[in-house]
Amino acid sequence: MIEAVIFDLDGSMVDSMWLWRALDIEYLGRYGITLPENLQACIEGMSFSETAAYFKERFQLPDDLDTIKAEWNRMAWDKYTYEVPVKDGVTELLQYCRAHGMKAGIATSNSRELVENVVHVHGMDSYFDCIMTGCDVAKGKPAPDIYLAVARELDVAPQNCLVFEDIVPGIQSGKAAGMKVCAVYDKYSEYQDTEKHRLADYYTYCFRELIEEGVLA
Repeated sequence: MIEAVIFDLDGSMVDSMWLWRALDIEYLGRYGITLPENLQACIEGMSFSETAAYFKERFQLPDDLDTIKAEWNRMAWDKYTYEVPVKDGVTELLQYCRAHGMKAGIATSNSRELVENVVHVHGMDSYFDCIMTGCDVAKGKPAPDIYLAVARELDVAPQNCLVFEDIVPGIQSGKAAGMKVCAVYDKYSEYQDTEKHRLADYYTYCFRELIEEGVLA
């Protein structure tokens, strides 16, 4: 009884996780700071605003939060526009959902500016009924806030939503919201695969598989 699908953005809908490590190295390098090896694990699931606050406190950055976020948006804009591809089968799945009367939303920890740019660049504006960011809710992933907010906006009961997530905190967020969750393969989170298989209801390497296997039926 799936009535809506909800996509995480980075690593789930688009292949973008690689670029944030590169951007973090460049950004921290401006302050003479070497990227800590555990940084990505520390910020997984945080909203854009939560991540900026974490950076400011951990690295004692002089800029205010709005300046930090604006600079990250500026640095990432061209890469999201020209270098970040949509994952295999995403468009076909969205077309399938639209043809079968299912709603679609995005629940991302990224900034609204970047997610709206991605959707527009890939011509997917008409497929999504709701875009929500972690900055729109009280708590980021793994709290359920963002997925519950998207379900309310879509007017679909949580148990009738299917979430697509690539990292453990995101899967935990969808499950805490009472939704079915499909874990998505991503090279960046490959080391989490055992836990992703354990926590999620489904696991996919390509979204076409879900149509062929009748998961959305």
